[in-house]
Amino acid sequence: MAQKGIFEKIVDREIPAKIVLENEEFMAFDDIAPKAPIHVLIIPKKLVKDFNYVNAELMGKMSEFILEVVDVLGVRESGYRLITNIGSDGGQEVPHLHFHLLAKRKLEPNFG
Repeated sequence: MAQKGIFEKIVDREIPAKIVLENEEFMAFDDIAPKAPIHVLIIPKKLVKDFNYVNAELMGKMSEFILEVVDVLGVRESGYRLITNIGSDGGQEVPHLHFHLLAKRKLEPNFG
């Protein structure tokens, strides 16, 4: 049996996390090393390695969930940044699809 990843342990409540919102398929929780006043990670509960492995049905449901998170956080109007990293060259550190939602700070328009 493969060893669980950190996000799977959070989903299974083996590692504590400050959960912002969850349903049967997805979970949103605070990042432990925030880069903005609001920095939430949004994941599917079922392991999906990265965006390359997402199908349209999952992405549609995840998009709806992300918009629920945006509303819970109250940042739909003020704005936010949504990022996913794919693979080692893309900066992905945890091999489980996740989106970073950053908000409540004026974010620079460039990335580098």
